[in-house]
Amino acid sequence: MTLIADYAYSTRAKALFGLVFLSLAACAPLQPQPRAVVFDFGPGATTAAPSNRMANLPTLVLPEVEASAALDSTAVLYRLGYSDAQQLRPYAQARWSMAPAQLVRQRLREQLGQRRAVLQAAQGMATAKPALTLHLELDEFSHWFETPERSSGLVRLRATLAQPVAGGERLLAQRSFVVQRAASSADAAGGVRALTAATDALIGEIEQWVGQVEGAQAAK
Repeated sequence: MTLIADYAYSTRAKALFGLVFLSLAACAPLQPQPRAVVFDFGPGATTAAPSNRMANLPTLVLPEVEASAALDSTAVLYRLGYSDAQQLRPYAQARWSMAPAQLVRQRLREQLGQRRAVLQAAQGMATAKPALTLHLELDEFSHWFETPERSSGLVRLRATLAQPVAGGERLLAQRSFVVQRAASSADAAGGVRALTAATDALIGEIEQWVGQVEGAQAAK
């Protein structure tokens, strides 16, 4: 009798455990999925520059930044250079607030706008000096892993400076820029910080280059 009672108890316990397990499994899909963390480049300038600082510099027209199809999303991307450098991989729970090309253009406009007037391509307003057009093509914007322990934010971009003429534009200069900044951690947050630093350094190089081209044009 004791063996029968023990067997019945064990059977009931197993059945109860099975019911609890099935109940938990049924509830699992109802659990909320983790929300992706949204990143951007930060607030930018927090004080306005004096308006007279842009008086002596030509107006700059800044169209939308072009980008490859791989960068036409809000995914935070990384590459494993030590394993498969040809594959772009998205971080599962990290997103940009807008596509990288839009973030780069917004940051560039903020920076250049501290020293000159920066216009949209479609504004077409008359200016005191001939406006130049800065075309940008974003080719790479990723968290680049050289090794599992060492990584950086990698930005590669091609810039073209042109001057409007009758019937189109006249090419003034073109240059490719490649900038890397070390990442402080091997995750999405570290990649975002490194890409922000790389973008700011890139913008500084672009601003200096535009000034050099303008200086060369003025000397002619």
